[in-house]
Amino acid sequence: MGKNRLEAFSDGVLAIIITIMVLELKIPEGQGIASLLLILPTFLSYILSFIYVGIYWNNHHHLLHTLQKVTGPVLWANHHLLFWLSLVPFASGWMGANPSATVPTALYGIVLLMASIAYNVLQKLIINTEGVSSTLKQAIGNDTKGKISMLAYMIASGLAIIQPWIAQALYVILALLWLIPDRRIERMLYSTEKDGKSRK
Repeated sequence: MGKNRLEAFSDGVLAIIITIMVLELKIPEGQGIASLLLILPTFLSYILSFIYVGIYWNNHHHLLHTLQKVTGPVLWANHHLLFWLSLVPFASGWMGANPSATVPTALYGIVLLMASIAYNVLQKLIINTEGVSSTLKQAIGNDTKGKISMLAYMIASGLAIIQPWIAQALYVILALLWLIPDRRIERMLYSTEKDGKSRK
């Protein structure tokens, strides 16, 4: 399988995930501002989840650009990532409908944690396939940012049991951390392409 087909399939799944999330936004029953305020927690949860899915789409796009060969393990690792991302609409909707509840907020963090772990597994399998001198390995190094994020999701999920709003604040902070474009792979690809052209 070529990587273009893998990328197209992944893009389609992520597009469906975003569509499902927006369909969870119910039209207010009333006509005033008060009616809109009733769905505000759900809307804010949607915005946060939209940002997270967008972040994953951006990084996944760069990730697949480093891939030269699609193997069976890489395919399944990609499916594993998409599985956890497909649970974002459910977790997002539940947390939005119950913003002060502990279990929905904790579950949201667990889904983000598992998606982060799945992304890390996909990265490692690509590196194993491409080799330690691969573009991806050179770009991400030890992936400190990714490891810190996984730890933070774990902590936030635990804090949700104590105080949901603290966990939700951490989810927002982590989204903002990744919202700043991670250009490590992009810079490495540009450098490799530039070197290749200079040799010609």
